Amino acid sequence: MATGPESVQEVKASLGEVGYLADESAALVSYLAQRLGKPILVEGPAGVGKTELAKALSRSTGRELIRLQCYEGLDEAKAMYEWNYRKQLLRIQAGASEARSEDDAWSDVHDQIFSEEFILTRPLLTAISSEDPVVLLIDEIDKTDQEFEAMLLEVLSDFQISVPELGVIHATTHPLVVLTSNNSRELTEALKRRCLYLWLDYPAIEREVEIVRLHAPDLDEQLARRLVEVIHMVRALDLKKPPSIAESIDWARAVLLLGADDIDGDVFAQTMSIIVKHRTDLDLVAERVGMRLNEEGKMDLGAAGGQRP
Repeated sequence: MATGPESVQEVKASLGEVGYLADESAALVSYLAQRLGKPILVEGPAGVGKTELAKALSRSTGRELIRLQCYEGLDEAKAMYEWNYRKQLLRIQAGASEARSEDDAWSDVHDQIFSEEFILTRPLLTAISSEDPVVLLIDEIDKTDQEFEAMLLEVLSDFQISVPELGVIHATTHPLVVLTSNNSRELTEALKRRCLYLWLDYPAIEREVEIVRLHAPDLDEQLARRLVEVIHMVRALDLKKPPSIAESIDWARAVLLLGADDIDGDVFAQTMSIIVKHRTDLDLVAERVGMRLNEEGKMDLGAAGGQRP
């Protein structure tokens, strides 16, 4: 069993110190992963802080972050290792010029060119062979296929990689592995069995206000709440891409720079593109949320007018 933090609260506090407000489930799974030496599979909508959790764990533990960004068609050569064919060829040519025959040349260099000197390490092998503990982020695993998942099982189960020409390379220190998925496809049961599971969703209003004010501390609490309430109104619509937490923070910083003291229809119209990134979404949000904010503004003006003597 791996050593690590002494309590869930210690993990939660250390993540908070590096700017990540973890809820109880995220803190618990992060604690168990470090104590049990198990990978974490984090699923949830895009933009809820899955990748940021891995980055925060790297900062809070002082471990280097090694990131494998997944995409369709990702293969072993890009994820694990490949041989430096150009360097191998140069070594073979040098050996041929020194040898008495082709057979002698091949026997002289065969063992040399299939050695660690001639291997190009990619993220998975880099993490496994690191002398210091690292955080290995396998980002958006759902973009790969089941064959790639099968290739990962050796790494996730035994923290080792088999290289036919070299043998099995075992991890000298266990990496803290975080896999993220936007849940665009169902992952295999074999992969899920090897991981602790964490589902992250968009935070409730209270927590998102905390997150926004952590990253934009000069924002008034009332204005931060108003901003987050509008964000939640936007997310409630059927959009191609709902606003992420990072975009909530960007919007808060923009509002501060503009010196706005409220999120009214005019401010929303000017800054809406910070949180809405698709053309059809812009039209829908302007129609539903923008008009609602304008109506609220008219009602406020009417109420203020009715109070005048």
